[in-house]
Amino acid sequence: MDYKVHARRVDAHGSLAMAKDAQITLDTDLSGRRDAMNPVELLLSALAACMLKGIERVTPMLQFHIDGVEIALEAVRQDAPPKLTLIRYEIVVDSPEGDQRLDLLHRNILKYGTISNTLREAVPLEGTLRRA
Repeated sequence: MDYKVHARRVDAHGSLAMAKDAQITLDTDLSGRRDAMNPVELLLSALAACMLKGIERVTPMLQFHIDGVEIALEAVRQDAPPKLTLIRYEIVVDSPEGDQRLDLLHRNILKYGTISNTLREAVPLEGTLRRA
């Protein structure tokens, strides 16, 4: 599979990224913007989307019942050189499934995630999956 995104600068306060029929306003303002995600927030959003998509992919195969999922992520950044040194996540699943099944779901989310596998090569990922 190949993925394509096109991005362009709108002005000194922001940019746009487009893929397929979707577009996202990017926070590229040096002062920051409250109404758009900055690059780190976009990266964390991509990881969250990967995990959520993984849940949608594996729950039918595992015959796993869920009523809802929420994911919280945070990144730790160092200044010199600028880079992320750790990404933490918490996946909260509203489900009657047992602890062993929750652990199986967690392992599958990480094992088959394109973004999670890619990021894990660059920065440590630490996290948990728990019942709501």
